[in-house]
Amino acid sequence: MAVTETLKSTVEQYSTASNQAFKDGVDKSLAALAEANVHSKKNLEAVVASVTAATKGAEALGAEAFAYSKKAAEDQVAAAKALASAKSVQEAVELQTAWAKSALEAYIAQVSKASEIVSASMKDSVKPLNERVTATVEKFQAAR
Repeated sequence: MAVTETLKSTVEQYSTASNQAFKDGVDKSLAALAEANVHSKKNLEAVVASVTAATKGAEALGAEAFAYSKKAAEDQVAAAKALASAKSVQEAVELQTAWAKSALEAYIAQVSKASEIVSASMKDSVKPLNERVTATVEKFQAAR
C-alpha cells in the first residue's frame, strides 16, 4: 500500500510540475508574441511618421519651387519691358547685366533654400526610423 501511495504521489508531482511548466511556457510565448506585436506596431508607426515627414518636405519643396518660378517669370517680363524701353544700346546692356545679376542671385538663393528644405526633410523623415533602430539595439543589448 505504501508503494502505491508513493507512486501515486510521485505521478501527481510530475503531473503538476509538467502542467506548470507547460503553463509557464505558454505564458512566456504569449508575452513574447504580445511584445513582438507592440514592437511591430511601433515600427509601422515610425514608417508612417517618416513617410509623413518626407511628404511634408516634398510639399514644401514643391511650393517653394512654384513660388520661385512665378517670381522668376514676373521678373523676366519686367526685364523684357524695361529692355524694350531702353533709349540706347548702353542702357540696354546695363539693364540686361543688372537683370542677369539679380536672376543669378535669386537662383543661388533658391538653390540654398531648396537645399535647406531637403536637408530638414531628410532629417525629419529619418528621425523616427533612427529612434526605432536605437530602441531595437538597446533591447538586444539588454537581452544579452
